[in-house]
Amino acid sequence: MLVKRGLRADSSVDAVRRRLKLLGRLVPRPPRDTETIAVDASGVKADRIATPASRHDRHVLYLHGGSYVVGWPDLYRDLTWRLASLCRARVLCIDYRLAPEHPFPAPLDDAVAAYRWLLAQGAEPHRIALMGDSAGGGLVFATMLRLRDEGVALPAAAVVVSPWTDLALTGDSFRLNAAIDPLIPVELAPRVVDLCLAGADPRNPYASPLYGDPTGLPPTLILVGGDDVLRDDAVRMADKMRAAGCHVEIEVWPHMWHVWHMLMRVMPEAKAAIARIAEFMQDKL
Repeated sequence: MLVKRGLRADSSVDAVRRRLKLLGRLVPRPPRDTETIAVDASGVKADRIATPASRHDRHVLYLHGGSYVVGWPDLYRDLTWRLASLCRARVLCIDYRLAPEHPFPAPLDDAVAAYRWLLAQGAEPHRIALMGDSAGGGLVFATMLRLRDEGVALPAAAVVVSPWTDLALTGDSFRLNAAIDPLIPVELAPRVVDLCLAGADPRNPYASPLYGDPTGLPPTLILVGGDDVLRDDAVRMADKMRAAGCHVEIEVWPHMWHVWHMLMRVMPEAKAAIARIAEFMQDKL
């Protein structure tokens, strides 16, 4: 989702992107022994990140957040190398197309294409995990739903943080946590949804996985903050998965807000969240 600080009700997408470009310069670079290679994943731009701890037969497909209107792999470079090391995998962080230039289902098309590219490169499904946060977390679920519906072998596991699973914006926490979540400007959300969907149904399961049937999805870890406006998006998705017989673990972290895991350099709780993700992955890949 978008960030409150510095945003106005009339902020344009271009203005938000320019601001993030400036902030992106402050994102620390990975250690020198991190390998970051730009790849073309079946027409989808992506960075492939590996560290000395990464195994060549283990893969993480990471889908970044940003409300489907902003975001790119460089903004996540301080996270993806950590995941590569802790999960002992190569991370593919894709630069999927964004709205309003490329509304739904463009991001989903790109995520599915990147997953299929991994398979074409020889990656085995039981050695792949999908991960994402915020809009990228919702996109993880949507990607798995479409892969399942198309008869493609699913990944071994999925991990999402603060997933946006309901573009209809019906969760109670969206209203209850609006004032205490420091990250999400709730008042801009309806406008963002309009840009993302361009007239598509917000209850389409490929746009809002909360309205889909999760039967058959792989083991999934969901982390969400108790102060997150998307808390109910996560909790309701977990409930739906559980009712469908899926293996799902959900943790609501008290007093944490939207995508707090990104602050791992300054917050013990963020570092602990990354460690929890790695722990979940230990026996899944």
